Parts: sequence; C-alpha cells; structure tokens
Amino acid sequence: MDKILLGRYIKGNSLIHQLDPRLKIFLSFYFIGIIFLCNNWQTYGLLAALTLVCVWLTHVGIGFFVKGLRPLLWLILFTVVVQILFSTGGEVLWQLGFIKITDVGLKDAVFIFCRFVLIIFMSTLLTLTTTPLEIADGLESLMMPLKKLHVPVYEIALMLSIALRFIPLLMDETTKIMNAQRSRGLNFAEGNLLQKAKSVIPLLIPLFISSFNRAEELAYAMEARGYQGGEGRTKYRVQIWQGKDTVALILFGVITLALIWLRS
Repeated sequence: MDKILLGRYIKGNSLIHQLDPRLKIFLSFYFIGIIFLCNNWQTYGLLAALTLVCVWLTHVGIGFFVKGLRPLLWLILFTVVVQILFSTGGEVLWQLGFIKITDVGLKDAVFIFCRFVLIIFMSTLLTLTTTPLEIADGLESLMMPLKKLHVPVYEIALMLSIALRFIPLLMDETTKIMNAQRSRGLNFAEGNLLQKAKSVIPLLIPLFISSFNRAEELAYAMEARGYQGGEGRTKYRVQIWQGKDTVALILFGVITLALIWLRS
C-alpha cells in the first residue's frame, strides 16, 4: 500500500515545483495526447528524453518514480504479452498454432511499454510536485468556463480536493490495519483464492468504519465553520502565471512540432 503514489506530495523548491498548477495539470493531459503521435524510435526517444529531464528537474530522484510503477507492473506486462502474442503483420519469428510472434509485434510491444511508463512518470510527476489543494484549485480554475453550463465547478473541486487529501491517509490506515492483523496471526497470502478473499474481511470492516468516522468528522467541521460552497470565497494561495510557465508551454509546443516532423 505504501507504494501507491497517488495523492502523495514531496515538498521541494525545484523548477517543476514552482510552475503554475494549472499549467502542470494541462500539460499532463496534453502529454497523454501527444504521446499517441509517436510511431517510431525517434519520437519515443524524444519524449523519453523530455520525461527524464522533467524528472531530473524535480530533484526527487528517478528511483521514486520507478517505485511508483510497481502497482501497475502486472497490467503493463499483461498488455505487452498480449501485444506480442496476438499482433499480426511483419516477419514471423516463432509460431505455435494460431499464436505467433512477429518482429512488428515485438516492436509494438516495446512501444506500448514505453507509452505506459512515460504516462505514469508524467502523472506521478504532477502529484509529487503539486499539493492536493493546488491540484484542486487548478482544476477549479480550468473548469471555470463550464460554470456557464451550470456545472457545479466548486463542488467538483471540493470533492477532488478531499479525495486527493484522503487517499494517502487511507493507504496508511490500510497498512496499519494489515500490520495489526498480521501481529494477531492473520496471513493475507496463504490459502486458495476463496480463503484469501475471506482474509480481506478483517481488513475491510475496520477500514470502512475508519473512513466513515473521518467523513463524519469532516462534515461536522465544515458545518461548524459555516461552509456554504466556493461562490465568492477568497483564496489564501493565489495562482500567478509567470514567465517560466510561458516558456514551458512554448517548449511543449516545439516538442509537438518535432514529433510531427519525426513521424515516419
């Protein structure tokens, strides 16, 4: 549970930490879009270099990002294996019945693996360098045009803020409960599938009770402070667009043009 990085923030004063949260949120989604422009080694190499530079600028350490891959490693490997075994086209390198491995399938599998890793790295970079409150405020600002369509922007931002804030707390709470149950002799790894499912019950019940208690305490605290929504509320942290944000935006635009030019 402690390997899950969603919602975790590492305090720092790096260049990436100083960028506007709105820009980082936008560029995270933008990166997911432009990665589908990659279709050869040059384009993937360019985005890999960009990602590594961004990771280096955070001063967090690439080992922390690699650790964040572990919870999704089995999904990534499954997708890669399916791509290798069932891809068509190209020279057949090995075949057994209807299953065959081709050079095109291997190349596409490597590309899919790179795509997964780069997207996870950039998404992790956002959460590690931006506090949950900054992410919520940034999303609220980006969604503000939807307010004209009567979308409850403030309520959505509040829900996102609470969710991002409590995810690491729930993960830590889960780890504590698991350690407490192990000290009482419960083994979550032994037995068949049904027995493993039953062993989760002593974990879920106290976790649900703790979550509901936290939610109730939060509701009482908000009510006691007279919270009535975000309309007209001032903010302690004001988001200011700086020159470095413009430079970063221009850089991603240049990268996009380079990707289009390098496409085969």
